[in-house]
Amino acid sequence: MKAAAALLALLATASAPAPSAFDMVVLGARGGIEDGNLTAFMIHPHGDARAVTCDAGTLVQGLRVAATKGTIGPAPAGSGLSPVGYALTHDIKGYLISHAHLDHVGGLIVASPDDSAKPIYALPSVNAEILRSYFRNGPWSNFTDRGEPPRLGKYHVADLVPGATTPLADTAMTVTAYPLQHGALESTAFLVEHGQDGLLCFGDTGADSVEHSDKLRQVWTAVAERVRAKRLKAIVIEVSFPSERPDDKLFGHLTPRLLLAELHTLEGLAGKGSLKGLPVVVSHIKYALTDVQPQAKIMAELAAGNDLGVRFLLPEQGQRLRF
Repeated sequence: MKAAAALLALLATASAPAPSAFDMVVLGARGGIEDGNLTAFMIHPHGDARAVTCDAGTLVQGLRVAATKGTIGPAPAGSGLSPVGYALTHDIKGYLISHAHLDHVGGLIVASPDDSAKPIYALPSVNAEILRSYFRNGPWSNFTDRGEPPRLGKYHVADLVPGATTPLADTAMTVTAYPLQHGALESTAFLVEHGQDGLLCFGDTGADSVEHSDKLRQVWTAVAERVRAKRLKAIVIEVSFPSERPDDKLFGHLTPRLLLAELHTLEGLAGKGSLKGLPVVVSHIKYALTDVQPQAKIMAELAAGNDLGVRFLLPEQGQRLRF
């Protein structure tokens, strides 16, 4: 009887799904001109509300949608804050900014007067562009501790060293930044880790074959062992256009065809079948000024070419995903 009970317990453990490592609230799912729903993902360990965002194209509006859907909040009794106010000023402990395009930083800039003090984490070239273009007299007040005076000092500008792991202040997570080629601009992929588990969040990026670069291959090489060990819980990566888009009109973005080719490169480094079941969140689909939006076409193209067994997910604003 004892042996049978032990066997049943072992089988139950083996068949149980792995516990969630990360929660991710979609504050902004799209790219381009869809103001109010632009790239921003709020990431925190499961059971620990202390979060950072991967990009910040939309903050307050995304939090409002999340509050309506019940995926954030409520604020603690006595805080005097709404769920949106508490999440912005207490739960979000910092911002990971991949590059300085407005659809990735606009929410941060607009929220800055009422935000709480926290770091902005980015590669040096990205932080320099944010200070040059936005946080200066004229376009906006300088809410940071660097750059043109007067400096209000609310945000600490934290430069990340490529490939070096950095603790994310006041959270249980770390981040490692990897440079990407986004046309002529430097962008970033962020490997966010908690314990042994990681989540890989990309800013805008072109394919190596189009950009004549090896930046994506460097990222895939860096995470291949985590993929083999099933310690990479999800990838968040852009697909801006359907595959029919000509390469010379991509402007540093991916299509389903190009993403599938890149994922095959990752599988080649991590091992045959290593991507099976891996969640891949398809972000930054560009809003089209036509009667039909491209989401269905892009997801159909990804499904048709998916011989890797990955789980392609289409995020929606306000949604909470667990990995």
